Amino acid sequence: MLTNRLTKSEIFQWCSIPWQELEAMEGKKFKLEIRETRADTMRELGNLMADEVAANNAKGLPTKWVLPAGPTDEYDIFVERVNRERISLKNLWIFHMDEFLDWECRPYPVEDIYESLEGTMNACFYGRIDPELNVPEEQRIWPRVSDMDYPDQLCEKLGGIDTVWAGIGAAGLVAFNEAPHAYTYRISVEEYARSKTRIVDLNEDTLVALSHRSFGGCTDAVPPKSITIGFKIMMTAKRFVAMVTTGAWKKTACRIMLFAEPTVEYPVTIVPKYVPECILYTNVDTMDHPMSHELKGW
Repeated sequence: MLTNRLTKSEIFQWCSIPWQELEAMEGKKFKLEIRETRADTMRELGNLMADEVAANNAKGLPTKWVLPAGPTDEYDIFVERVNRERISLKNLWIFHMDEFLDWECRPYPVEDIYESLEGTMNACFYGRIDPELNVPEEQRIWPRVSDMDYPDQLCEKLGGIDTVWAGIGAAGLVAFNEAPHAYTYRISVEEYARSKTRIVDLNEDTLVALSHRSFGGCTDAVPPKSITIGFKIMMTAKRFVAMVTTGAWKKTACRIMLFAEPTVEYPVTIVPKYVPECILYTNVDTMDHPMSHELKGW
């Protein structure tokens, strides 16, 4: 059962603001960085990632990240700079957000297929980095059904996360931390912020969105479950960088994350309560909401 439900009137109000006015508005929960195009946004993000590792290396400090298997455009510039500038990743720890599971809660084979996020990252990230610079395999932390407590325990041992680099779902998910849809129990914001690595069913709206994006609306082609790190790991971060450039189906989620108070209805709204620096990097197309142009009786 959802708590702290958002109202239609406040959502409509946030969606009606012209994108050109958003950056100057007060009361935003995330610092807003709008770039012209998706390519511009992702290029800047890839450079920010490379800069962070290089700066920590120069200080003799480890770098601890949470990374998604999507979006992945930012990895192009990051990998290129790592290889060209010889930026060592030997002291980089990466907590991967999630992995798909089949209907019996088993992982899929690790290969470059849609159902394997580990396979995706091997292909678009690790497999493109020079071996002498690459992240040691033991520092690539995937949530596993065989030891669900390991990521949370290791995060605590390492003293928390430096930066979470995150895509955001259309209903505000982070990793596969979605709004609880159960009618038999309530989860508070505080409980959600302490959530640990766990197995989850994908919500119906997520299944539809993923099937529309990749399989022409065929929901049977989308894995029905996943194992995801919880908010407990991510809320230890010093910085949370949301990377959202997917246009139409993220326009409302971006407005809500900018202005809403913490609610499990849109889990990303919980982040600013716990993480000191929160930034939304996005592009004009994603922030230009149709309801800011013509309010048809709303």
